[in-house]
Amino acid sequence: MDLDDLRTFVEVADAGGVSSAARRLGVSKSIVSRRLFRLEAELGVQLLARTTRGAALTEAGVTFREHAARVCAEIDVALETILPAGELRGRLRIAAPLSLGPTHLAPVFAEMARRHPLLHLQASYSDRFVDIVGEGFDCAIRVGYLNDSNLIARRVGPVTGKLVASPDYIREHGAPATPDELLAHQALMQGTETWQFMDGDKTISIHPQGRFKADNGTALAAAAVAGLGIAWLPDHLIRDYLESGALVAVMTSYLVPTAGMFVVRPPGQHSTRKVRLLTELLIEHFG
Repeated sequence: MDLDDLRTFVEVADAGGVSSAARRLGVSKSIVSRRLFRLEAELGVQLLARTTRGAALTEAGVTFREHAARVCAEIDVALETILPAGELRGRLRIAAPLSLGPTHLAPVFAEMARRHPLLHLQASYSDRFVDIVGEGFDCAIRVGYLNDSNLIARRVGPVTGKLVASPDYIREHGAPATPDELLAHQALMQGTETWQFMDGDKTISIHPQGRFKADNGTALAAAAVAGLGIAWLPDHLIRDYLESGALVAVMTSYLVPTAGMFVVRPPGQHSTRKVRLLTELLIEHFG
């Protein structure tokens, strides 16, 4: 039984279709279909029911998928065990934030690939919340305050930030001095997040309101420069704006708790050496 056929079947099962699995694997749809046909012919059972919307597991497919995934994972561990120390091969798929990824994370990923010439590294940059299990990523880099989840997370570095607004906004609307006053201002947000501030040892949480939202920190920084409101943004995004005077810090008597950069991976799996070494490299750069 061919290992590539098994891996392909697991990808199709998890992705819900041949096209999605082909994108994940970086191969053509015809190759995926050929591997599936060969596996089903060897087993003598139908594993997938093809539909106009993708592919659904048959009863046999549901049972076989669990065993196939376990076999692929065990072989990955076995290959890592027998490889020379430090040598990596195979594929590493990483989901990374767009606001931070191309400027800060991409050089680290490139260094990872340079150190391990047999490793195929695929990085996907997006500020949307990526389902790393459903979309087949080995791990994701997340920035901020992690919500409770069943994912396994490792902090690799701190992320500091502050509240900022443009001088024009402050001239027109004034600057808030307390968290309560902030509620009367237009907040620039990614969604319906909670903002936290420190008053001595006490943490104050507020739910700001605003009419401008974007799923990208760079876009929120641009909106703040345009005078649309007050934004909480990480320092790496606003450093140049602060130096030029396009943005100024507000409500500085209340510290913003330090956020973090995390590597998160799916639960129920041993951390692969690829993910462990990437985590160590990120700590080396950001920790």
